[in-house]
Amino acid sequence: MKRLGLVMVGLLASGATCAAQDAAPAGPVANPVTTTVKSQLTRYEKNMVAAADLMPAEKYNFKPTPEMNSFGHVVMHIAQSNYFLCAKISGQAAPDVKPADTDGKDKLVAGLKASFEFCSTALAGVDDSKLSDPMTLFGNRQTSRAGALITLSDDWYDHYGAQAMYLRLNGILPPTAQPAK
Repeated sequence: MKRLGLVMVGLLASGATCAAQDAAPAGPVANPVTTTVKSQLTRYEKNMVAAADLMPAEKYNFKPTPEMNSFGHVVMHIAQSNYFLCAKISGQAAPDVKPADTDGKDKLVAGLKASFEFCSTALAGVDDSKLSDPMTLFGNRQTSRAGALITLSDDWYDHYGAQAMYLRLNGILPPTAQPAK
């Protein structure tokens, strides 16, 4: 029983450490919302591009079930989402790129990298001063700039989770599960 208690304390401590990695920096921050999203951008760019790199080119058409999207479609969708949301949030025009889920791995990975570069540049000038500004997303969905930032952050979590699942179904450890070097 004592050993089970120690294991539970260890699990709780490791969970707190993981949650702290997503928390805003300690101490007062001038723009806590945008600073947090920008720090997430850096981490998710690294992990999502690495996940796209890990999947072999011949597996980009892999679908867990016939009804699901291919891995290539997931990578394309991440890039499209990045362009759309970062353009909306920043007020900058997104580049006119039209990736296709049938594009090869090299083109899709390059497009994914470019979408994160666009987000990094576009969000550089965004701060918390206009979080309440109204925005329309996805046709007619009304939200605020803060809502769009949360949607962007949520997308990264969701899409990386999908990438990780596709990788694991192909016997590949996702970047965040790789052993420390």
